[in-house]
Amino acid sequence: MITIKKMEQKDTNEVYEMMRDFYDSPAILHDVSEEVLRRDIDACTSDNPYMEGLVFRAHGGIAGYAMLAKSFSTEFGGICIWIEDLYMKPEYRGGGIGTQFFGYLEKTYQGQAVLLKLEVERGNTWAIEVYKKCGYRELPYMEMIKELPRGL
Repeated sequence: MITIKKMEQKDTNEVYEMMRDFYDSPAILHDVSEEVLRRDIDACTSDNPYMEGLVFRAHGGIAGYAMLAKSFSTEFGGICIWIEDLYMKPEYRGGGIGTQFFGYLEKTYQGQAVLLKLEVERGNTWAIEVYKKCGYRELPYMEMIKELPRGL
């Protein structure tokens, strides 16, 4: 039985280890420092209104985690929930956690958000099939970024 719970401070070390595995994988196109990962976890376990962290609990431990960023979509005219991170430990993959997670998001944000959005590396065909099965579709946009120097 899988339960989805809000990420708590006590989850920090285990979530960090999963993040390190995720961010050291081919799914991520550049190096991410420990400082950034720790800052992400802090945002998820604090009262930050833009980030939400979730953990998937199974058999008394954590089976995976997700991090959600909240923004406004002018294209769709409402709140957008960005699924920034979605990770399951290898032994839990293929067991329906992803499908359960997407159902949880739809139920939780129904009436609050107009869009659920995520990125996926094109070679991650297994994840793409899960996303399609849950009703996600590919957009024909090219994404561009410019990193800004860290201030505050």
